Amino acid sequence: MLNIRACSRWSLAALTLSAYLTAALPAASQQRAQQPEVASQDTVTTTDRIWTRSDGQDFSATIYRATSRTGRSPVLIDIHGGAWSSGDRKAGRHYNVELARRGIMVIAVDFRQAPGFRHPTSSADIAAAVRWVRLNAASLNADPDRIGLIGSSSGGHLALLEAVRPNTPDHKGVPVFSPDGRLAKRDDIDASVSLVVALWPVSDPAYRYRYARRAGLERLTAGTLSYFGDEDAMWDASVPRIVIAGEAAPLPPLLVIQPGEDSNIPQEMTFDLLKAWQARNGAVEYAFFPGQPHAFGHSPSEATTRMIEIVADFVSRMSPSSPKMEESRDATATDAASVARSDRP
Repeated sequence: MLNIRACSRWSLAALTLSAYLTAALPAASQQRAQQPEVASQDTVTTTDRIWTRSDGQDFSATIYRATSRTGRSPVLIDIHGGAWSSGDRKAGRHYNVELARRGIMVIAVDFRQAPGFRHPTSSADIAAAVRWVRLNAASLNADPDRIGLIGSSSGGHLALLEAVRPNTPDHKGVPVFSPDGRLAKRDDIDASVSLVVALWPVSDPAYRYRYARRAGLERLTAGTLSYFGDEDAMWDASVPRIVIAGEAAPLPPLLVIQPGEDSNIPQEMTFDLLKAWQARNGAVEYAFFPGQPHAFGHSPSEATTRMIEIVADFVSRMSPSSPKMEESRDATATDAASVARSDRP
């Protein structure tokens, strides 16, 4: 797997080729030494719990956990895609089950979205979901110090945005259920996460909106506009802009999965994210899957199996006690003003 931080002198062309070669390796060659030892035939239990009630509506979470797992597990909160306006927590079921087999608790959450709600409502819900997991860690048998986010497409954007703005005022005010069943706002609980996995993410909504308009992708343009309202709000939510401008919280380690035949996500937008994260000294890993379409990881395939192994390995290595994690937390941010955009995209 490519670590972008070690390759800052490389051109984007070299970066793409190196990532291509890494993702194309047989699954057996991927690093596995530090992965949790969970038998591949192990069964996974799924449990549904209501985690919040907002605007008179209950929102549920599905918890995936290997039956043989003992002790507190690292957690990935799964955020579904759907252009911020459709879809539900069931979308990532395939990779959620397979990640749970490998010893990671996955909690897929439903949240408020367009057309009924606009930015930053979904982001406030994701931050509240992190607080809910931390508040209920004992009853979930989850490790409150190892909570990460995994998001697909627009869900990848929401995961990234929560990671860089975990405790901002706009991401507070959503009540969560406590272990004793009480519903209350718990903004005193930290919503920071220890890592982010972004699956084919819409990292810059304004960039993708303009791309979708040029390409005639009407569903994507309509969904984006229904959630953000205008390009000013899209620009406010641009993750590369937030990071480069120095507005982000300390950056957690990031893994980006990029399909090679993704007509929904322009690769240049993803490169902007990678360069921004790297410029602010964030730990970045990037896996490129040639020939794969948008959202390929939702269905079983050889490529999906490799993707799941890469994600599980990343989660295993990037725990808070890992030297790489401590290096990421302690690193001093570099001055990235020279690579900041001078105006809007």
